[in-house]
Amino acid sequence: MYAEWSPDPALAGRVACLWRRVGESDRTQLVVPDGCVDLIWGPEGPFVAGPDTGPVPSRVRAGEVLSGVRFRPGAVGEFFGVPLADLRDQRVPLASFDAVPLLAVLASESPADPLDTMRAAVEARLGRIPAPDPAAPAIVTALRAGRAVREVARELGFSERHLHRRTVAAFGYAPKTLQRVVRFQRALRLARSGIASADVAAAAGYTDQAHLSHDVKRLSGVTLRHLVHGA
Repeated sequence: MYAEWSPDPALAGRVACLWRRVGESDRTQLVVPDGCVDLIWGPEGPFVAGPDTGPVPSRVRAGEVLSGVRFRPGAVGEFFGVPLADLRDQRVPLASFDAVPLLAVLASESPADPLDTMRAAVEARLGRIPAPDPAAPAIVTALRAGRAVREVARELGFSERHLHRRTVAAFGYAPKTLQRVVRFQRALRLARSGIASADVAAAAGYTDQAHLSHDVKRLSGVTLRHLVHGA
């Protein structure tokens, strides 16, 4: 069972949702890239799921509870006190972030409600750090539209090198990777709404259906049909 909730207004600009998953059976859950970073509390305590560039099979056991706070793409900023690129494709115990006192304290707790405890800690931490890069939403929007990286840089008034630096800092990976991820997520949403694959490719900004299939396989390890209709 999976459920998610909208964040409080104080967190809405930085947090996409709060969520909880309870394992109904022993199985493997496929986690695919979405541009987000999650703070998660599992059976072994809190950890960070960094920005992914490929599929991550996650073992789920019956009765196991995971609670999470999902940051919006580009909204993590200095929350974890380390460059976001250092967390790319990583699952890092929160205890490793000893340079951030609030996170170190959180890692030492055993709360009755981990989700509420994380929510309060996130709100407190966000009140003490600078806002994220204000250009991040514009970067995502422009890249999602499928335009070339050089065109996006020019449109935003950046050099390609400057755009690369800001994208790696805000999202954890380079502009072309970010474009691949956000375009994939857009295609997945369209396919789940019932749109045919050929139409999904055109609407999501792919060159053709083969381009869509290649990127989906690269990012998820499976076909679009499996993601939409598979177990």
